[in-house]
Amino acid sequence: MAFYNHYFHILGFILISFLLEFKPVLAQNSPVFGCDITSNPGLANLTFCDATLTLENRVNDLVQRLTLPEKIGFLVSGAGPVSRLGIPRYEWWSEALHGVSSTGPGVQFKSPVPGATSFPQVILTAASFNVTLFETIGKVVSTEARAMYNVGLAGLTYWSPNINIFRDPRWGRGQETPGEDPTLTSKYGAAYVRGLQQTDDGSKDKLKVAACCKHYTAYDVDNWKGIERFTFNAVVTQQDLDDTFQPPFKSCVLEGDVASVMCSYNQVNGKPTCGDPDLLAGIIRGEWKLNGYIVTDCDSLEVIFDKQHYTKTPEEAAALGLNSGVDLNCGSWLSQYTQGAFDQKLVNESVIDRAISNNFATLMRLGFFDGNPRNHIYGNLGPKDVCTPENQELAREAARQGIVLLKNTAGSLPLIPTAIKSLSVIGPNANVTKTMIGNYAGTPCKYTTPLQGLTASVATIYKPGCADVSCSTAQIDDAKQIASTGDAVVLVMGSDQSIEREGLDRVNITLPGQQSVLVAEVAKVAKGPVILVIMSGGGMDVQFAVDNPKITSILWVGFPGQAGGAALADVIFGYYNPSGRLPMTWYPQSYVDVVPMTIMNMRPDPATNYPGRSYRFYTGPTVFPFGHGLSYSQFKHHLDQAPTFVSIPLDEKHTCHSTKCKSINAVEQSCSNLGFSIHLRVKNVGKISGSHTVFLFTSPPSVHNAPKKHLVGFEKVHLTPQGEQVVKFNVDVCKHLSVHDGLGNRKVALGPHVLHIGDLKHSLTVRI
Repeated sequence: MAFYNHYFHILGFILISFLLEFKPVLAQNSPVFGCDITSNPGLANLTFCDATLTLENRVNDLVQRLTLPEKIGFLVSGAGPVSRLGIPRYEWWSEALHGVSSTGPGVQFKSPVPGATSFPQVILTAASFNVTLFETIGKVVSTEARAMYNVGLAGLTYWSPNINIFRDPRWGRGQETPGEDPTLTSKYGAAYVRGLQQTDDGSKDKLKVAACCKHYTAYDVDNWKGIERFTFNAVVTQQDLDDTFQPPFKSCVLEGDVASVMCSYNQVNGKPTCGDPDLLAGIIRGEWKLNGYIVTDCDSLEVIFDKQHYTKTPEEAAALGLNSGVDLNCGSWLSQYTQGAFDQKLVNESVIDRAISNNFATLMRLGFFDGNPRNHIYGNLGPKDVCTPENQELAREAARQGIVLLKNTAGSLPLIPTAIKSLSVIGPNANVTKTMIGNYAGTPCKYTTPLQGLTASVATIYKPGCADVSCSTAQIDDAKQIASTGDAVVLVMGSDQSIEREGLDRVNITLPGQQSVLVAEVAKVAKGPVILVIMSGGGMDVQFAVDNPKITSILWVGFPGQAGGAALADVIFGYYNPSGRLPMTWYPQSYVDVVPMTIMNMRPDPATNYPGRSYRFYTGPTVFPFGHGLSYSQFKHHLDQAPTFVSIPLDEKHTCHSTKCKSINAVEQSCSNLGFSIHLRVKNVGKISGSHTVFLFTSPPSVHNAPKKHLVGFEKVHLTPQGEQVVKFNVDVCKHLSVHDGLGNRKVALGPHVLHIGDLKHSLTVRI
C-alpha cells in the first residue's frame, strides 16, 4: 500500500507511578464507538442508535440526518467525526495478514499491548494445506484484534487477506498470498475470512471484525525493471480472468461472506480496476452480491488521475470511482474532490448515499453504533487475551505444519540430538528475528531464531557466513572452519524484505549474491549431514544443491513467524514429522531469463515458445513442482471407490444427440446436482507418526485450451505407524470437472478425464 502521513495528537498526559500495583484506566485505553448513551443520554432518541431495529432502518436514519459535507467525510478511511450525532472519528485502515499488524494507522503497539502473536507469512501457512488451520489462525487474530480494540489500540476493519494468484516467481508480494493455485487460494481466503469474521454467538448479521479480500484483480506486478504497479496495464484474456484470477475473490464473497473487497492499483485491459463499473458494481456487487463495502487501495483514485492520467481532472477521478462502485477511499481523495464532482454534476448525492450506507452497515454489524463495546459480546477481551501461551503455540504449530522437506538423503534428517556433540550453524538468516515475520507484520510477542531453536537441543557453533542476505562477499574461510569440525551443518540461507517485498520484485530467483558459493564450499568440507534451509517468500533455483550429494537435505521454511526457529528445530530433530507441500512451482533461473514478468497469459503459446505459468499450464522444467513435499514416513494409497464413467442426462432434443459435441454448458439443468464420491485408503507404512496431504487433481480432455491438470480438492490426515484412514472426496461434475472456454463460459468436456488421486491415476469417461 502507498503510505500517507497520519499524525495522532495526544491531548494530555497522565503520570503513572510504577510503585502502584494497579493499571490506571487511561483515556487512550478506551475503545472508539458511536452512540455513547451513557455520556450523552440524548443519543438514545436517535433511531440509528437503537440496536433492536433493523440494519436498514438504522442506516437510512443515520444517512438522512447528515449534511452533504458530513456525508463526504465518511467516504474516506479517516472518517468523521460528527460530534452533534455522537459519531467519533474512525480509522478504517488496519491490517491483519498473519497477525494484528502495525501497517496502517489503525493499530498501535504500546502499553498495555506491546505485541501480538505473529503467525507465519501466508505462503508458509498455505503450504500446510490445512483449511482448519487457516480458519483457526483467523479466529485467534480476530480475538487479539478485538482485545486491542477494547483498549483503544486497534480498529475493527482489517484489510486482509491478500488472495492474489502468485503468478510469477519474481513477485515481491507472493509471500503474502496462498500461492499459485486458484483452488487452494479460494479455500484459504474463505476460511481465513470466516475465522476473522464469524461471531461466537453464531449471528450471521454480526461481525467479530470485518475482513477484506484484496487486491481485485489480476494484481501481481509491483516494480519489475522499472515497470510499476501504479501504471501497469494487465492485459488478461477473459479465459484467464475467469479460471485463474477471479475464483479466489468469488469464493471470498460467496463462501466466506467477506465484508469488503479492495480494488487494486493496476489497470486490467486498459481500465483502472477502481474505476471499472463492470468489475465493481457489475460483478462484486451485482453478480456476487457483496454484503459490505468496496474500498480502494490506498490513494488509488489519486493514482488514476496523477500517474495513469486516465481522467482530466481530480473531480472526474473521484466521480469515476464512486460511480463505478467504490464506497470507501483509503486516503483523502474523496474528501477533497467529491464536493467539486457533485457541484459539476459528475456524481449524484444518491451515489454518495449508497457508498456511505454500505460503510455504515458494516460498522453497525460490528457493533460500532451499539454503545460501549464492553457491555457486549467481546467486551471482556483485553491484554490478557493477546500473546497467550495457546496463541503462541499455534504460531509454532502453523510453522511446523507449513515447513516443506524438499530433499532428504537416507541417513540425513531427522538428526538425533544425542548423536550431535556439536552442530555447525551457518548463514545470514541463521540468527535473524524480523526476517522471520515477513511484511505486514506487527510487533511479535517474542522471537525464537533458528540458532536459538537449534541451541535448545544441542550444542552449536555459529558463523553468519555473510554480512547480510545480499551476501556480496561471503566469509567462506570462517564458515568452512566451523563446518569441518561439526557433526552436522545447518545452513540457513535465503532472502528478506531487501530482496523481495511490496514495491520490489526480483530479477533473479537464485540465492542472492555469493550464498550458493558459500553453501557449496561448506558442503565440500563438512564431515556429516549438510542441511540447507531456505528462508524466503518465493521459490529459489537451488538446482545446484539438489544435484550435490554432499547437501543431504533441503528445507523451505518461508518466513516462519515469531516461533520459526523453534518450529525448524522441531522438524530437524524429528520432534515433528514434516508434512508441508509447496503451494507454488519452483522454476529454474532460465525461466525468468526468457519470460517477461509483464506477460499475464497463463496458457503456453507454442508459436512464440512461451511456456505458460503455474503447474496447471507450464510445460518446462522445474526445480520442484507444485505440491512437492517429503515426510520422514512413507504412505501408501489404495483406491477403494471411483466410477469409470459419468453420464450427463440431456433433453432428447439436445443438439449434442445429433451432433458430436466436445463439451456441454456447465450451467445446463441436466448438469445440476450431478456428482460422485471417491474413496482413497491411505496407510502409513513407515515407523513414525505423521500427517499426509492427499491431493485430488483432474486432467480434462484437450479442449478449450484447458489446464493440463488442476486441483479439485485436498485433505490432510494424521496417521500413526501402520495406521490407515479412508479419505473421501465428493466431486460435483459441473463444478469440479468443468473448464472455461475462450469466452469464460464454463463447459464440461466430454470424453476421457484422468483423476490423479494421491499418487494414483484413474480414468473417468464423461458422456451423455
